[in-house]
Amino acid sequence: MEVINVREKITSGQNKRVKQWRALTSKKGRKATQSYLLEGWHLVQEALKAQLPLTAIIGTAEQLDAHAADFPARVDVFELTDSIAQTLGDTSTPQGIFATAPMPDDTAVDPATAQGSWLFLDQVQDPGNIGTMVRTADAAGLAGVVLGQGSASRFLPKVLRSMQGSQFHIQLVEGDLHDWITAFTQRQLPVYGTNLDPQAKDYRDVAPLEAGAIVMGNEGNGMAPDLQQLTTRNLYIPIKGQAESLNVAVAAGIVMFRLVG
Repeated sequence: MEVINVREKITSGQNKRVKQWRALTSKKGRKATQSYLLEGWHLVQEALKAQLPLTAIIGTAEQLDAHAADFPARVDVFELTDSIAQTLGDTSTPQGIFATAPMPDDTAVDPATAQGSWLFLDQVQDPGNIGTMVRTADAAGLAGVVLGQGSASRFLPKVLRSMQGSQFHIQLVEGDLHDWITAFTQRQLPVYGTNLDPQAKDYRDVAPLEAGAIVMGNEGNGMAPDLQQLTTRNLYIPIKGQAESLNVAVAAGIVMFRLVG
């Protein structure tokens, strides 16, 4: 029977590892180590269920004791004092348990061969909106989500928390939407934008997707004009009341559940 690594206790906030973990909340820190930080037991547990290759599990003695039975063998475990754990988290009241994971290789997913239905996000910047759309894509049965240029990074602590583990259930990549849309349309896969234009079609009048993509644009400006020109067709959601528009995550949910069978 394999035995989990013995815990290494860290009692100094100036410890080199602690400094590296703190730096993972920044793009520079993540790039330096090619890893990112998961905060809170829910995210750590979801990563473990998905068999993500965690490189370290970090926490207070209380948290490590509470969850040790779920830790995989051969993972480095570090015990922190409560005070150090408080400085490591991004939330105002950290739970006291974290994990580090390697950043995935976005080039491992090729738009020329990607299967199923996808959600493309163009310059979507609000972490809550991104998280809601990723969870909804997961719930609606999509294959994956592509965060286009100008969208918030999926490794930002607020985005990670907002996705609530759905990032481990579907494919999630950052890429150039020009490349993705072109690759899909060249394979005769429909790509539907969500902008109102003279040729736009009621989303209810489009056949369900077996494979293809839906594009959601920036919260304030919608889809970039050059991307609108690349889509198969743009769709709109009729508004019956007097609201000017729908929240992008709400609109995405409506369209995903309608079009993805």
